[in-house]
Amino acid sequence: MATVDEVRTAQELAPDRRLLDVVDLKTHFRTPRGLVKAVDGVSLRLDRGRTLGLVGESGSGKSVLSRSIMQLFPKRNVYTSGKVIFQGQDITDMSDKDLREFWGTQMSMVFQDPMTSLNPVMTIGKQLTEGLRKHLNFTRDEAEATALELMRSVHIPEPQQRLEEYRHQLSGGMRQRVTIAMALACGPKLLFADEATTALDVTVQAQILNLLQDLQQERDMGMILVTHDLGVVAGRSHEIAVMYAGKIVEKAPTSVLFSNMKMPYTEALLRSIPKLENPSHTTLRAIGGRPPDLIAPPNGCNFSPRCPYAQDRCHEEEPPLVSADEPGHNYACWYPVGTKANQEALELNLSKGLPQARVVVESGPVDV
Repeated sequence: MATVDEVRTAQELAPDRRLLDVVDLKTHFRTPRGLVKAVDGVSLRLDRGRTLGLVGESGSGKSVLSRSIMQLFPKRNVYTSGKVIFQGQDITDMSDKDLREFWGTQMSMVFQDPMTSLNPVMTIGKQLTEGLRKHLNFTRDEAEATALELMRSVHIPEPQQRLEEYRHQLSGGMRQRVTIAMALACGPKLLFADEATTALDVTVQAQILNLLQDLQQERDMGMILVTHDLGVVAGRSHEIAVMYAGKIVEKAPTSVLFSNMKMPYTEALLRSIPKLENPSHTTLRAIGGRPPDLIAPPNGCNFSPRCPYAQDRCHEEEPPLVSADEPGHNYACWYPVGTKANQEALELNLSKGLPQARVVVESGPVDV
């Protein structure tokens, strides 16, 4: 199977391929404790036929960003601002009625747990045909024929029989394939896969990821692959955006990010990936500390309390997102990885006996 870089063409990069522009998007939740800044000023772009990997720990804002782009949150107790421009139209101004027509036909999502996204008392066939009849005005026969074809397209064996079954009669991998078929039923131009393989074993996970990649290329869709695992998006995305505490802290073409990461948080995520060559029961390199409280985040850089290179400036001033030497590479760090300033900061922290600095030295260079 060709990698995403191998299928890159001049057509994909043409101006009329622009699909999605997110401009300074914010989503804040009002709570009794205060305002939770779950997404705080995110901007990104995606063209048709391209895949963006959205990566970060649990609580970093990935799923909230996906749902914010789709405008899935109710207005009550939620503050939103910024623009989501889809094929030239700002969808943040859409009415609820228009959004219900928009979901499924233009944007769609594959959720993490098919057990909660599939109705337990409706057959798989009924759930597949429902959207086709509502959004595309298919007749019953047309919807049933299309549902059968969708089941075949996601490689479900004995598809006719499966259409008559319920979710509890299917394996985890089959349930996730059904949710993919439902998400693709009305031909969306943008697909979100939100931790779509987390609950699956490694073999089935690879099958689902390969299936998503094949379907995306066949249908010329844009896709945003949301995950906590950089290993999942390696080789399956054109670009990666790393999120931390509601902000994008590094964004780059996939090959550039792995070969020349700048943000210490990105480096820490790479260090935490299990290696096949390691012996059994090898201790994983977890990121020390814990993600910040989004109601009362730390001063300066949000990652500074956990960062092995952090200096006084990091605790006082928030770094802006700046451009690196490579085109399309942006990062937010005062002491970027691979620079002289970064090495000097590490040595200073080692002299102070900071434990997070010792972990970097003990781990050695990041193996990508």
